Amino acid sequence: MKNEINRPPMAVILAAGIGSRLSPLTDNCPKSLLSVGGSVILERMIRNCLSCGMSQFVLVLGHRADEIKQFVDKTFRGIRVTYVINDRYRDTNTGYSLMLAAIAIGTSEFIKFDADVVFDVRILRQLVDSDHANVLCIDRNIALEDEEVKVISDDQMQVVEVGKSVDSKLALGESIGIEKISAKTGPLLFAELTEMMESREHFQEYYEAAYARLVVQGTVFRALDITGLNWTEIDTAEDYAAASAMFRTPISTISRGQQKAIDEATEKAATPA
Repeated sequence: MKNEINRPPMAVILAAGIGSRLSPLTDNCPKSLLSVGGSVILERMIRNCLSCGMSQFVLVLGHRADEIKQFVDKTFRGIRVTYVINDRYRDTNTGYSLMLAAIAIGTSEFIKFDADVVFDVRILRQLVDSDHANVLCIDRNIALEDEEVKVISDDQMQVVEVGKSVDSKLALGESIGIEKISAKTGPLLFAELTEMMESREHFQEYYEAAYARLVVQGTVFRALDITGLNWTEIDTAEDYAAASAMFRTPISTISRGQQKAIDEATEKAATPA
């Protein structure tokens, strides 16, 4: 695959939010620094990136930014991290935060993460290895409601519509908050976000609104079906409990060879003698 030869994509992590729905857990701790299965949420994300060969990081911070910076700098000495601060995190949303990362990203291919998503490293491996330029990870096994970012695709898995207002009856599944954006599409995406954020009425827009605009204009996004692999977004106490039940052990950095051996052992154990 091309990403085994060329430079791995940059990791862009949006971690500016307050996480008020997780109160009181987040009253004195940023959501991304909560512990799941013995490892901090953000640590899990960064170690998964390192396991996939990704070594350049852009973190967009806002609420309790200094605490997050101190944690990352202490836990991951030597990795390349650029911090971008969203001073308006209280009255803006993910679209504004992603727009602020434009200069730090430049013309690099990147993978964008919502900092509150806990996921199996195999999801990221599939995304990094995909030959498609722009890819949204989709789970089909989700009860789709108003809160979910829904995706409609054609029979070639090309995205036709994306957003929270998409008709759930027509949707393939939910976008999980992890996407790959090509070096060619990045500048188009940031141009859309910049135009949107010229008006305060768009400050609360999610970045998916810009994806939707690009789709209408003809930019091709593909859906990557990751159904069956473990992941969860942590917005509420119920989500946090689900994540803790799903991911019970501390994270470690796992090479491709180690992951292959684990997968083969798991498959062998599940096969009847």
